[in-house]
Amino acid sequence: MNRTLAAIFVTAALASGPVLAQDAIKIGVTQPLTGAFAASGNYVTEGAKLAEAAINASGGVLGRKIQLIIEDNKSNPTEAVATAEKLISKDKVPVMLGAWSSSLTLAVMPKLMEYGVPMLVETSSSGKITVSGNPWIFRISPTSEMEAKAFAGYVKTLGIKKADFLATNNDFGLGASKEFAEMLKANGAQIGVVETMDPKATDFSAQLAKIKASGGDTLFVTTAVEQATLILKQAKEQQVTARIITTGGSVSPDQLIQQAGDAANGSRHVVFFTPWFPEAVKNPDVAKKFVAAWNAKGLPAGGLTEGFRGWDGLYTIVEGIKLAGKAEPAAIQKALWDVKVKGVNGDIAFIKQGPAGQESAQNVPSVYVVRIDGGKVVKN
Repeated sequence: MNRTLAAIFVTAALASGPVLAQDAIKIGVTQPLTGAFAASGNYVTEGAKLAEAAINASGGVLGRKIQLIIEDNKSNPTEAVATAEKLISKDKVPVMLGAWSSSLTLAVMPKLMEYGVPMLVETSSSGKITVSGNPWIFRISPTSEMEAKAFAGYVKTLGIKKADFLATNNDFGLGASKEFAEMLKANGAQIGVVETMDPKATDFSAQLAKIKASGGDTLFVTTAVEQATLILKQAKEQQVTARIITTGGSVSPDQLIQQAGDAANGSRHVVFFTPWFPEAVKNPDVAKKFVAAWNAKGLPAGGLTEGFRGWDGLYTIVEGIKLAGKAEPAAIQKALWDVKVKGVNGDIAFIKQGPAGQESAQNVPSVYVVRIDGGKVVKN
């Protein structure tokens, strides 16, 4: 009898395992955890994990916990497609967060169409993403065009007369260079040289020599923080006198200070969250909650300007699930159009972009410019 009861209990325990595991609502995450964009991808992922913990501590959504299924796209478009395929077809996630860079996101987008699964885009800035006719895309980060328009007021303030560009040779970098160049020309500035670089490059001496010879007063740099650090150092070594401004919100000024030292002084950076001045954002209470959670886990302060993307992204997804009333892709897609979320980066809601009937969703977030002065981040 005892042996029979024991067998029953073991069988029940084994049977309950998958049921309990399935009880959580799975949310897929594809980020560059290794490769050229690893620093930023890990920061975004950490932000999402903090949001996961906070949401679950508050009861989850629809009476269920949420569970992040995280995949490393290795900063590679082919790998990004593979992660999306796995998350959707094997893990059966009803919604995704990803994929950091524009090239990675663009690579994943056909899979979203194929399977009919929505993805919350937290970082990518290429205009192609929301005008290509993919109704499964919901982007909370600004497009390069939005970013350039927000920066327009600084052209005269900074006295920009001639600008050069150095950008990573992908959709992210090329898109930013195009939009900023058009904005600068519209505001009376001259465009000098436009140089590109491989995302994995570490030597920029040839590009910087051309930029120095161009004689511009401002150099716009679009890349991830790893390359931006090296560019600042090498620009100082080559005595490039132009002010350096990074775009895309893709660098951490604190990390630049730590790794580039004096070479970071004087540089300016377009960012989408100002953790140094939480009172400056639209929703300071939300920002302070995120910063407190980040610091409590002992994460590097330099990651705050990227980590908030994962936090805001996950809260937006969960609000969509809540409004949908069920964890099904089509229902979540429909519900995301109605979300109203107070995010770290301002109020999140979506407008339509792209061809009629196949519109993608685009948020209109906040954009800030900060400066590094004396080894500290200051208001521009």
